Amino acid sequence: MPVITVDSPKLTKEQKAELVKSFSEAASKIMGLPVDAMVIIIRETDPENVGVGDCLLCDLRRVKE
Repeated sequence: MPVITVDSPKLTKEQKAELVKSFSEAASKIMGLPVDAMVIIIRETDPENVGVGDCLLCDLRRVKE
């Protein structure tokens, strides 16, 4: 049973449903396994918990705004 893990920012329920459907269908086609064999795990991560280079992601966003 393939497990696909996605780390993302906060998503709506509708966005999560679309993401799960898209990943499941694509992985099913590529792997030749049924869609119901796919397990998709979405981990929402706050930007203050992600570092890019030597900065927190939340700080990088403020600089670009």
